[in-house]
Amino acid sequence: MPVETVLVIASVALAINLGLMVVLLAPSVRDRLRRPSASGERTPSRALEPIDAAIVDGLMGDASVGASPPYDRVFRVVTWAFLMATALIVAASGQWEDRLARIVMWIAIAGGFTLVIHDLAPGRLPASLRGFLQGVAAIAFAAVLIILTDGFASPFGFTFPLIVGGAALVIGLLPTVGLALAATAAYVGAAYAGSGAPTDAELVSLAVNLTVLYLLAGIGSIVGREQRRSRDAALRLSAMDALTGLYNRTFFFVALEREIARSERSGRGFCLIMLDLDELKAVNDRHGHHAGDAVLRAVAENVKSGIRRIDVAARYGGDEFVALLPETDPTGGWVLAEKIRLGVAEGGVAGVDTKPTVSVGVVSYPTDGRTPDALMLSADRAMYVSKRGGKNRVARASSEPTMVSIEPELGRGSAGRVG
Repeated sequence: MPVETVLVIASVALAINLGLMVVLLAPSVRDRLRRPSASGERTPSRALEPIDAAIVDGLMGDASVGASPPYDRVFRVVTWAFLMATALIVAASGQWEDRLARIVMWIAIAGGFTLVIHDLAPGRLPASLRGFLQGVAAIAFAAVLIILTDGFASPFGFTFPLIVGGAALVIGLLPTVGLALAATAAYVGAAYAGSGAPTDAELVSLAVNLTVLYLLAGIGSIVGREQRRSRDAALRLSAMDALTGLYNRTFFFVALEREIARSERSGRGFCLIMLDLDELKAVNDRHGHHAGDAVLRAVAENVKSGIRRIDVAARYGGDEFVALLPETDPTGGWVLAEKIRLGVAEGGVAGVDTKPTVSVGVVSYPTDGRTPDALMLSADRAMYVSKRGGKNRVARASSEPTMVSIEPELGRGSAGRVG
């Protein structure tokens, strides 16, 4: 295969990767350019996603979604170091002077793609997809480099094991297998295109490099899998309340700060509800703390069953719970609070002769506060308005407590919430 043909194929592969990046970037750009709706009703945008492990990592790390994956900085440093070393080696060796311009140009293209994938791609781009895209582009870069530096005799054959081994840390087993097969085909094809049939010594070198490639792929996949398991377990421990299975207070405040920042950008408000379990001390005194824990878990289950996947519910204190409801108007927040109150009041706990009840406060952003502290103070005040009004009811910080009648056919979507 002529060298020019291989260069065209590699360029097309890189162009496809860049096109895919444009497609992935488009939703982020669209969301940034989208203006707030003129109507008062708020509906969730596509930017809203469930709080998964990656988002938990970002929130717990630096209070921003999409914090850098564990190996992201390492990959960036190693990539730039390799590109600079390659340029210096090629320029200083004098072996490929007739091809120096093409080699330097190709190194510059690889550097540009590294900049895009690490620094310009949206933060919410999954680490596995980021690693796979970089791996495919790196294979295309390495294949052309092999062609331009004498094929089987090229000193850069080790780059393929390095690429696959590094990518295996983040992309999972099946993508790693695909990437390893693609690297094998690219290595062999580029070597033949660059120098023709190999000598016996070159075949031995090829076999050694491919053996190392698959060994590193296996080791990288195992290490990456175990690292992800340990990381997910640590994230769960740092973000979850062990008794109720809800998020804990620390995580909730970080999520609240994130939601305020997002609302300021989008112009869409949100609601926050706080509920306090009535007479928990009496339950503990009469039936024991085990029964009290069962009541807390029952309330938590009612909260979890009532919220959407994009909402964040947490245990705020001993017998207090909070829920953050993105892009929800005050009516929608009130309806959800009343449903939770009714669900708790109508339920029961085995071994406890009285049904538990909750007093609920509802506040909204930015009406009841523009900072986390201000919103939480308003929510606390609303909850105590409910307490003073006789408990087992819903109230706002500036309103008298009241009982709200919910028609059976009334859904949350009709109250400004989609879920």
